Amino acid sequence: MDPGGVMRYLAANSASNLFNDLAKWLTARGISLLGSRVLAVRGRKSGEVRTTVVNLFTHEGERYLLAPRGHTQWVRNLRAAGEGELRLGRRTEAFTAVEVEDAAKPPLIRLYLRKWAWETGAFFDGLKADSPEADIAAAAPGFPVFRIVTR
Repeated sequence: MDPGGVMRYLAANSASNLFNDLAKWLTARGISLLGSRVLAVRGRKSGEVRTTVVNLFTHEGERYLLAPRGHTQWVRNLRAAGEGELRLGRRTEAFTAVEVEDAAKPPLIRLYLRKWAWETGAFFDGLKADSPEADIAAAAPGFPVFRIVTR
C-alpha cells in the first residue's frame, strides 16, 4: 500500500499499449529487449492464463520483476497465483514469486531506473536513478517487486 492507504496504479495509454504490444510480439518470437520476457500468470478471477511483457533483471545473483505502473492486473494476479511462467520465444520457465518488502526495494528501484528509465521513467513520478535514498524509500510501496524463484 502507498502512504494514505491507496494502491498506486497508472493505466496504460494507447501509445504505451502500442509499444507493449510490439515488445510482447518480439519477445514471444525470441527477441528480448534488454531482458524482456512474456509473463504468463493465471487470472485471479477468470482462471484463464493472462500474458503481458515485463522487464526481468538481476541484482546480486537474484532475478526480479518490478511493476513501474504500480499495482497492475498482472501484479494482483501474481499475488493471488503465487507462481507463473516467463517466456522468451519457445523457452518457458516456471517460477514461484516472492514479493519483496518495501524496505528492501530502494536498490532494486534504483537499478531498474538505471536500466529502463528511457522506457518507463514517466511512470516513476519524478524519481531518477540518482534520487536521494529517502525519496526512493518513500515511493517504494507504489512499486511492487517480486523475486523470481525457479521451480
